[in-house]
This record gives sequence, C-alpha cells and structure tokens, in this order.
Amino acid sequence: MTEHHARLTSAEIACIWTAYMNDSMSKCILGYFLKDVEDQEIRSIIQFAYDLSSSHIEKLTHLYQEEQLPLPTGFTSEDINMDAPRLYTDSFMLDFIGHLSRLSLVTYGGFVSMSARKDIRAYFLECLTQASNLYDMGADVSLSKGLFVRPPYIAYPTKSDFVDSKKYLSGLNPFTDKRPLNAVEIAYLYMNIKTNLMGSKIALSFAQTSSRENIQKWMLRGKDISNKHVQIFTKALINNDIQSPMPSDLSITDSTTPPFSDKLTMFLMSFLSAAGIGNYATAAAASQRSDLAMNYERLSLEIGQYAKDGADIMISNEWLEQPPGTLDKEQLAKNKNQHS
Repeated sequence: MTEHHARLTSAEIACIWTAYMNDSMSKCILGYFLKDVEDQEIRSIIQFAYDLSSSHIEKLTHLYQEEQLPLPTGFTSEDINMDAPRLYTDSFMLDFIGHLSRLSLVTYGGFVSMSARKDIRAYFLECLTQASNLYDMGADVSLSKGLFVRPPYIAYPTKSDFVDSKKYLSGLNPFTDKRPLNAVEIAYLYMNIKTNLMGSKIALSFAQTSSRENIQKWMLRGKDISNKHVQIFTKALINNDIQSPMPSDLSITDSTTPPFSDKLTMFLMSFLSAAGIGNYATAAAASQRSDLAMNYERLSLEIGQYAKDGADIMISNEWLEQPPGTLDKEQLAKNKNQHS
C-alpha cells in the first residue's frame, strides 16, 4: 500500500490556526500571572499551563513550516507588560485556569472530531488529555483550599420516572405555576452563572486598565451584560428555593496600569463571548422548560450584538487577524480583466 502525505483540509487549517491564536494569547496571560502569583501550589498549576502553551506553540510552528503555510501573527511579548503591577489575586488566577481548561476540553474535543489526518488527530488528542490533566490538577488544589464552588445539591431521587404531561415542557405562561427545575437545568444554570461571574471580573479589569475610552465603555458594557445574566439565572434558581453558589473571592486589585495590549484584551473578550454563545446554545437544547430555553436564545442575541460591536472596534484598529480562507474567484476575474 502506497503512503502519501495528504494535504490539510479546510477544517484542519481552521483548527490549527485557532489553536495557535489561543495558545499565543494564553502564554502571554499565564506569563504575567507567574510574575505575581505567591501561593506555591497555585504557581505550579500556572507553570504547568504556561509550559503546555509554550510546547503547543513550538509544535504548531513546526507544523506550519512543514506545510509551508504562513504562521499567524497571534500574540507575542509585545502584547504583555511585565512591569505592570499586580492586577489579579491568586484565587482569581486559579479560577481563571479552571475556566480556561474547561473551554479547552470543549475546543480540543471539537478539533479532534473535525480532523482527518492521523498526525493532526494525534496532536489534538494529546492536547485534550493535557487539558483534562490541567483541569484535574486545578480542581484538586481548589478543593484543598476551599475555593472550589460546588454546584447546588438536590435530594437524591428515590425512583426513575417518565414525563406524563406536555405541561412538563411549558413555562412561558406567567399565570401558571412552573414545574420545578430538573438536575440538568440546574447544572446549566449554575455553569452559566459561574462563567458570567468570571467574564464580569475580566471585563472590569480590562476597563480599569485600558487607556481608550471606547474600549473602556465596551468592557463595562460587557460587565453589565454578564451581571444581568447572572441575575436572571440566579432568579431561576431562587424561585425553586435553590441558593445560587457564589465564589468567595474573585478579586482584582486597584491597579490601572495595563498588563496586556488592547488587542489581546479585545481578543480574549471576543473569545469568551463566542464560548458564552456556545454554552447558551447547549443549555437551551438541554433545558426542557420552555422559559429557560427562550431565555438562553434571547440572551445569546445580546451577546452576539456585543461581540459584533467588539469586532468593529478591532477592525477599526487593525487588530482583528483574519482566519485563512478561500480565494475570491470573482475578484480574481475582475482583476484579470482590469489588467488585460
């Protein structure tokens, strides 16, 4: 059987491009964290994550060279100010690592399923395992320090049951009682509360340190959106006599010196916005009460508009790096006619 070197598919090119962008961003953030972190256990987690990002960049760079593809610009040492004072607490850094590793599990799982070539699948499977290890290590440290915020507890069921009425799916009528939340719905409400709390703090820290007024306003708008969504999801839990878990410390300092370039902070917030839309879509599909699904769909549109406005800011400043794409055949034909 003759072996041949298959070209990368469009999906594989998209995956390695996205992975490079994300890892180059993560390396900058984690490098800044390492400068300030004091707790040695948390430092070991951040160092592990930093080493992973560094290794990924090296391997992806080698792959780009092999395939003779132009390397993305991504993010470099120019996008980080190591002289900036401490902006985040140790517990914030640990929670950020947990958030980043959860997103990586979803992202790398998708990359594996979109890849055909054996070496590409092997690479992303390795990344998936590493992301799993990172989350596990971070969760252990978080639990040992009493920082891990657990999802709500419910009474153990005593038997299996089946839905016996279409009313189980209802929830939009304000004049009728809504059925109690099920465990799946509670889990997604909790997850989206937790991710929005993190997003709110990140947006506030970037608004606090940016020197550009339009970016300050956009970041503060993101903070307000996140806080509003937290209130909506929390109300759904409280209406079912379930207390929403709240983190004990997700603090930022009062520093106003930017540790990162506006290009990097805008990219990260856009990345988190896209992840949020994906989370809401999954939650809407999993939630069987119609009012919950409707809320997720409605709030997704708000995040989508917010992300669009952010992209406009990035484009106006020439910060939005374009993913690889196909050639515009119509434009090629027009250019040919103009030169003939």
